Amino acid sequence: MSEAATTPAADNSAFSPRVFSGIQPSGGLTLGNYLGAIKRFVEMQESGMETIYCIVDLHAITVWQEPEKLRRATRELCAGYIAAGLDPEKSILFNQSQVSAHAELGWVFSCVARIGWLNRMTQFKDKAGKNREKASVGLFSYPTLMAADILLYHATHVPVGEDQKQHLELTRDIAAKFNHDYGVDFFPLPEPVIEGAATRVMSLRDGTKKMSKSDPSDMSRINMTDDADTIAKKIRKAKTDPDALPSEVAGLEGRAEAKNLVSIYAALSDISVEEALRQVGGKQFSEFKPMLSELAVEKLSPIAGRMEELMQDPGELDRILGDGAARARAIAAPILDRTLDIVGMVR
Repeated sequence: MSEAATTPAADNSAFSPRVFSGIQPSGGLTLGNYLGAIKRFVEMQESGMETIYCIVDLHAITVWQEPEKLRRATRELCAGYIAAGLDPEKSILFNQSQVSAHAELGWVFSCVARIGWLNRMTQFKDKAGKNREKASVGLFSYPTLMAADILLYHATHVPVGEDQKQHLELTRDIAAKFNHDYGVDFFPLPEPVIEGAATRVMSLRDGTKKMSKSDPSDMSRINMTDDADTIAKKIRKAKTDPDALPSEVAGLEGRAEAKNLVSIYAALSDISVEEALRQVGGKQFSEFKPMLSELAVEKLSPIAGRMEELMQDPGELDRILGDGAARARAIAAPILDRTLDIVGMVR
């Protein structure tokens, strides 16, 4: 496949439906992680498809991580998964570094992907900024490892946020090129699952920027471990504009902060943005913010409480991750073995 070629349409009928996704343990969980990913992970757990959810700790070290903080963040993310509703008996939960096949297939895909493809990845440009030459090689090439994460399990569906859509398109390109180069139909072309009212949750201080755990201002985000008073304070102080909320979606255009808060309200309520505006249209932010605060506390406080309980027993979290890793290896091993056979490795 040439660089100019377009990825063919997916025909995954030969593959059993399987869901894969993951989150980096590079700091505390935020509302953005919950609404943009984990909440949908839980919903897909009940879809009838096999669900595999990873803590991608190998991705986390593309930038420096203090080892003890990384260990704690990995356990906290596991606790967050479970507290939000993921069941280790129904879904496979594990941390990436316990399944070495991720790194092995990642190397094969590094030899399939083209430098030109990686040069077009906007996330590297955003994260490296002006210090591109000082960024790690891993930060540049991690989309090939992400492709390996997904394709190692022949995943057909990947719930992702809007910001990861480009990387999933690269995953499809890598799968298509591998299949073309070796004359096989071995890897599926995974489909992105981008659903919900808040697929990209923005900062409470700047509605044009993504809510991020790396933002210097803690007031820019709601952490999943925040207590009720902190959640209410952050929403009360969230940036807004002086106008009342519109009754139709078109009225949110050019109003980034209003759009963000309404989207959060809709996602927490399990309704569409259109329905949310039917409920709150015409209200001033002085009326709407208390409504949003009450809803956020109602939905998030039980998760925070359960996370705190789970974090009291790190050994049990490690057991869950170890068990999940063993189940993941059982799926991954034959797929990696067959990949290496296709490539021509002596086995």
